[in-house]
Order: sequence, then structure tokens, then C-alpha cells
Amino acid sequence: MLRKFDYFIILAEMRTGSNLLESKLNMFVDLLSVGEAFNPNFIGSPKAQNVMGISLMDRAQNPIPLLEKIKQPSQTIHGFRYFHDHDPRVLLPCLLDLRCAKIILTRNPVESYVSWKIAHQTGQWKLQNINRRKEPSKIVFDAKEFLEYLTRIQNFSLYLNTRLQTTGQAAFQLNYEDLQNQDVINGTAHFLGSAGKIEAVKTKLLPQNPIALSEKVENFPKMQAELAQIDRFNLAKVPDFEPRRRPTVSHYIATPRGALLFMPVRSGPLEMIRQWLAALEEVDPSGLLTDFEPAALKAWQQTHSGHRSFTVIRHPVARAHHVFCTRILSTEPHQFSRIRNILGRFFHIKLPENANDISYDLVAHRAAFMQFLQFLNANLSNQTNIRIDPNWASQNQILRAMAYNAHPDMIIRENEMDIYLQALALQTGYSSVAKVPAEPSHTPFTLDEVYDDQIEDLAQSAYSTDYTTFGFGRFK
Repeated sequence: MLRKFDYFIILAEMRTGSNLLESKLNMFVDLLSVGEAFNPNFIGSPKAQNVMGISLMDRAQNPIPLLEKIKQPSQTIHGFRYFHDHDPRVLLPCLLDLRCAKIILTRNPVESYVSWKIAHQTGQWKLQNINRRKEPSKIVFDAKEFLEYLTRIQNFSLYLNTRLQTTGQAAFQLNYEDLQNQDVINGTAHFLGSAGKIEAVKTKLLPQNPIALSEKVENFPKMQAELAQIDRFNLAKVPDFEPRRRPTVSHYIATPRGALLFMPVRSGPLEMIRQWLAALEEVDPSGLLTDFEPAALKAWQQTHSGHRSFTVIRHPVARAHHVFCTRILSTEPHQFSRIRNILGRFFHIKLPENANDISYDLVAHRAAFMQFLQFLNANLSNQTNIRIDPNWASQNQILRAMAYNAHPDMIIRENEMDIYLQALALQTGYSSVAKVPAEPSHTPFTLDEVYDDQIEDLAQSAYSTDYTTFGFGRFK
């Protein structure tokens, strides 16, 4: 029988049941999924040394040879699991390849979020022996964290759907609950091109927390109240969701009484402007409005006649140094520890072990920052296996994304903030306008201490579009 597909990709997210689906498909003698083949932190699975003879180091340098091995015709149809933060260099070739079967696996985002929080708490990502189950304590639902989590899922789904629609393809859609239906599993295998059929499948994987959400979440009533503010169809319709959100909206900051809307660019002067807006309103910064959804943003605009929106762009060198110091050098919780480890292991950037590492001096900082700029150049050209994060994505691309919801009335350069922010405040009815507070110096070293022609040249190579679009000159 002629096969329609040479290989397959399971497009999913963590805690959606992709391990379970893979284990069931691997029961068919002519199907084999090789795990998370393009996870930046490991290859196949955390304990694997290689996949199909290709090591983690080799794959990090160039993932295409592994992809070619997976798609190589044989009696067995090979595939792999892919999440939104896996190596982006292989996603587009797979999506454009008509010989690649696409399975999209989804799960109720609330359930997958809670499961993800529990797995982080216990360190147990799958269960094969009930005697080794770790008893979790209840997790705390964080509305802001969940909204960011949901946005990532939705935007990945939007990207997948758009690519498939524009190339005339259809994916095989599965939901988490479908994985318990053996007829559906057989149908999935048939879609992939398997000649087999299995009457019953008993995998080694066991449900980890088969209890109600109310028993898993400590602040369950609060979670219900928070979720009531989100369109329930948006939760249930992933990946076919409405409205189609953009990640910047939840980070917008508005004045509750006045009519100013700040649309921040990540790694810009966010905290400085937050404090300035709070001073205008004579409130604590926590009293400002944020965590917007599109509907809430539109409601604010409708009830604040004469509103003005603005964003602030930062010189690319200063912005790169800011994200390097605050996200990469920092070993504090909620920073980029995984990316930090990858930069050290695969890009050979020598980073301090912690804030007290006395061997990390000014010379080491300058060298590490230069290497980080070289990484940014490759990353922004989509030549690495690490996501292009909004904290260092080009400001030109970030402003283009803003346009999906609203254009800023004014784009202000950081070194001109005092002049133009004062004008905006006066336009919207404020009579007393304070200066924007100064930003604290970055640790362990300031940009002035390391800046030179080499650093400027590296920044211009990485952010050539920003220099051209916004007319940036040299930093100094």
C-alpha cells in the first residue's frame, strides 16, 4: 500500500497527554515516535544520549540531519513530539512538507495548567509505578501566570492553523479525552499510514492526579472567579479560538481615572514609567490597570474619551544590556534559567554561577555580553534552537504586533521621555507632571563600563532593522 506520509509530527504542549499518545502509537509495529527530538534541553527524552545516532550537540548545531533521518523511508513510519518552545528551525519545514502528517493534540488549558504546576511542584512528569507516585500539595492558581500560559498556547495554535490553511492542509485533531478511546487511537494510526489495528492498549503510563480540580487547587473559588472574566469559549476552542489574542495586550498599563495607555516594549523603561503613571494618578503602582484582555482594553478605550496611547523605545545596545543583566545573568526565580544553561552549554558564554561569583569581573562581563550579542544576531535570524523571546525581539517586530489591537499615538525615544511624556500628560488633563524617575544601575556592571566600538558593531548587526526603522545612531 502506498503511503500518503513519510513521517509525522505531534504538535502539542506540556501536560496535554503527548506522552500517553506517543506510548499508544508506539504499540503499532509500523509506527515509532522518538520523543521530543528537538527539545533544546535534551534529545528524545531527558536520559537519552542520542536519537537515531545523532547527539544533542550535533543536533544543536544543525537539526536538519536528524529531521532527514526521521523522514527517511522505511518499513516503520517515524515521528516526534513538538512543543512551542522547541527548535524553531524544524517547524516550518515540517509544516510546509505535504509528506509530513500533522497531529494536533490539545487539552482544556485550565487542566493542563494545573497539571503543569503540580509537575513542577513534585518534579514528577510521568508515572509508571503507582508505588512511586509523589503526593502533591494543592497548587495556587495565579491568574496573571495562567493568562500568559493561555496566550502562548493560543498564539502557537494560531500560527499552526494559519500555516496549514494557507498551504491547503488539514491536521488530525485530537483532544486529551480522545486518548482513552481505542477506536480513535486506531483511527489515528490509520491516518498516519499504519496497516495495523489493536483491540486494546495497555500502556505503562498511569494517570498522576485523577481527582477533581477543586481538590488540586488551594484557591479554587478565586480561580473560578478569575476564569469567569475570560471568554469560556476561548478556553474550550483551542486551537480554534476567538478572539485571537496578542501577547502584548496583557502587559498594557492604563490609568484608572486619567486617559493614558502605556504599551510597553519588553526590556524597556517599564518600571520607570509605571512609577510615573502612578505619580500622575496619585496612587500606588498596584492601583494602575493592567492584565488586559482585548474586550477589557476596548471597554477602557470607550470609557476614557480623549485617551492617548504611547510606547517607549530604547537604544538597542542599552536594551540588549538590560535583558542580559536582568534575565540572563540573574539566577533569581522566574528568570531565564533554562536559556541561561543553554547559552553556557552550547554557545559557550561564560556566565557567573551566582551574584557572589568573584571571578566574574569587568573583563568577563564585557566578553560575555559580546557573546550574547552574537547569540542575538543568530537568534533573531532564526538560526538557533532557542525561541525569539519578546524581551529581546526587535522593537520593530513588537510594534508591528501591537497594531493587531491598537496603534500607539506616540512612539517616544527613551532619551526624550521627559519632554514628550509631559506633553501627553498635559493633553489628557493632568496639571502637575513629575519627571520620570531614574532607572537603577544594572548589576554587576553598567553599560558605560563595557561599551566600545566592538559592542556597538555587534548590536548594529543584531538589530539592523531597529537602527534603520527608528533612526538610532551610536549609543555614545
